[in-house]
Amino acid sequence: MSKLIYDNPLSCEKDIKDFVLEGQADISFKGGVMRLSGDSKFVLWCPSVFPADIRIEWEFRPIQEPGLAMLFFAAKPRSGPGSIFDSSLSPRTGEYEQYHSGDINAFHLSYFRRREPSERSFHTCNLRKSVGAYLVGQGADPIPDASMDAEWYRMTVIKRGARVSFLINNLSILEFYDDGMTFGDILTGGNIGFRQLPFMVAEYRNLKVTWI
Repeated sequence: MSKLIYDNPLSCEKDIKDFVLEGQADISFKGGVMRLSGDSKFVLWCPSVFPADIRIEWEFRPIQEPGLAMLFFAAKPRSGPGSIFDSSLSPRTGEYEQYHSGDINAFHLSYFRRREPSERSFHTCNLRKSVGAYLVGQGADPIPDASMDAEWYRMTVIKRGARVSFLINNLSILEFYDDGMTFGDILTGGNIGFRQLPFMVAEYRNLKVTWI
């Protein structure tokens, strides 16, 4: 039986008052949605710690590229129990190596990649696992290029047991089954966070997490 355990419309500043920003970002709200942009790399963390078996859903709209949009999930300290925000961990400022080879383990889903020319001619969604930034899943990206007239896309991550699935508008993009050995221990619960690279501008709304 599934149970909705987190529901955030991301419609105003109050909705993210407890979120944690690492790096510098411009965060604004217009028309009841959250817009993220900036000239540097950043991560915006949801403060809630989620269980191992969940479905994460949010809506995404790419406004301007180049750049990259990513979701971290199942993020926990490598040292064991505790929070990814503990002062004992090394500071993080949005630089990628701090997340794939630092004090935390997590899955990294890059679902909109428009940086290098090669990434802008053939678009893929990549699933990586840290520590090590192992590429464990990849699928074709069906989202058109960024535009002020872009549509909203419903993103879904399903993490259950050793399996991770990613869908866009209910279209299956990639799947990964973790044997718990090749790329390290199976990741369980933890935090989720949105990451962007310069000079991406994107909008977000309706973040929901369901226990499954």
